[in-house]
Amino acid sequence: MTLSIRAADAADAADAGALAAIYLACRREMPYAPLAHDDAAVRAWFAGALLPAGGVWLAERGGEIAGFAACSEQDGLLWLDQLYVSAGHRNAGIGRALLERVVLWQTRACRLHVFQANAGARRFYEAHGFKLLSLGDGQDNEERCPDALYQWRPDTKE
Repeated sequence: MTLSIRAADAADAADAGALAAIYLACRREMPYAPLAHDDAAVRAWFAGALLPAGGVWLAERGGEIAGFAACSEQDGLLWLDQLYVSAGHRNAGIGRALLERVVLWQTRACRLHVFQANAGARRFYEAHGFKLLSLGDGQDNEERCPDALYQWRPDTKE
């Protein structure tokens, strides 16, 4: 199947709805990190805040949206705020393609937080050159779940 990566369209309600659905489905697979907001609030945040802010990329495979990544800038660093792939499209290179589009071509560092209990995501990021900087107790995230701070630097390219 053909895979393509494109910028999400902030004016397209279908993009916002599809990305919110992927996020909600993926987060429901994480019993260690209960959602801090109900489905309606999550959908409203995608449509009214996340997509309009920019920095959101989506992956399309087989004619459907299969995953997305969202980035932001803070203090001169790139932050990978979200990266989710729907269950039916995992292990097809989508996460890597999104990571390559938003991070691995950068000439500056990128950081991200991931839940400590999300062993699969931690292995994924470590396999792509991210290094663990610190472990947190979760007091700084909405879910109040222990997290891990990772950083990727351009000098660690594969």
